Amino acid sequence: MTSKSEGAALHLKGRILVGPDDVRDEMWVVGGRVTHERPRTTREFTTVEGWVLPGLVDAHCHVGLDAHGPVDAATAEKQALTDRDGGALLLRDAGSPSDTRWIDDRADLPRIIRAGRHIARTRRYIRNYAHEIEPEDLVAYVAQEARRGDGWVKLVGDWIDRSTGDLESCWPPGEVAAAIAEAHRLGARVTAHCFAENSLAPLVEAGIDCIEHATGLTEETIPLFAERGVAIVPTLVNIATFPDLAVGGEKKFPRWADHMRRLHARRYDTVRAAYDAGVPVFAGTDAGGSLAHGLVAEEVAELRKAGLPAVAALSATTWGARDWLGRPGLTEGASADLVVYPEDPRADVRVLAAPRRVVLRGRVCLL
Repeated sequence: MTSKSEGAALHLKGRILVGPDDVRDEMWVVGGRVTHERPRTTREFTTVEGWVLPGLVDAHCHVGLDAHGPVDAATAEKQALTDRDGGALLLRDAGSPSDTRWIDDRADLPRIIRAGRHIARTRRYIRNYAHEIEPEDLVAYVAQEARRGDGWVKLVGDWIDRSTGDLESCWPPGEVAAAIAEAHRLGARVTAHCFAENSLAPLVEAGIDCIEHATGLTEETIPLFAERGVAIVPTLVNIATFPDLAVGGEKKFPRWADHMRRLHARRYDTVRAAYDAGVPVFAGTDAGGSLAHGLVAEEVAELRKAGLPAVAALSATTWGARDWLGRPGLTEGASADLVVYPEDPRADVRVLAAPRRVVLRGRVCLL
């Protein structure tokens, strides 16, 4: 992709999807910012036509990380560019051992909301990813990552326990409640990786803000999530890998392998039941571990397959996701971070896979 200068003035025409119920015929970009008022200027505008959405959100990805751990800056740059070219202009980095602050100085790369580095129990997560600690150190490490991140902290809530051969909770309730309280005191929200059933209720009762994956949700725990307003980011494109993971691990951990298959088999029913109960659902891909970047359109299509209405699936990566993360969309004066499509994404979310234009900080990327 190539980019025009940041000073380009744009006139966007067609259908501007400012919100799910706010559709306008035109919008302008002046000085890299959105305006809905016709500019009083003799400046020449470049016209861009199509269906316009706020820049997509990947609410769970990992820039600066691959299957083996931290990566160099050149690889991280490619990851971020791949996300950008797919229309994902706001990334919630849900744990990374790499320092990616340099990306903030790049006008051509997506904006990142960081959760610091994963915090896991000793030998209870992927090697080279996390701070691996014991419960007595949890509060201190949560405080450390709350200060390093951008308003989020990421815990590993459950993982395979070699002593039982299955997924088990990682943290005692008292310690995790104290850690979440400390994060909140420091102004950060807390999320946790959770596959299994038994880790969920204690984390919600401890005051957690979000659960990643959430494959273990049941009819008993879904109402608790809805009552407390705890969001989920299902990462269905990642959950699709569970059968292969089970094959790789069933010889050593047959209970775990069977459990992973069962979680996979009911994944769509789980997400739809959560949505129907009023649990906030957002789109995230889990890119950057073993998955490639640039998959946010596939994740939205998976949410539709799970039964979310088209507008709800779009909101999970646009209006609703940006509001949840405290970032503006196509509001007056906001940075012009937007994506243009040739057809109505509300009619078919698969349109997201082929953007016509990507505009980041007022720069037009030509596909």
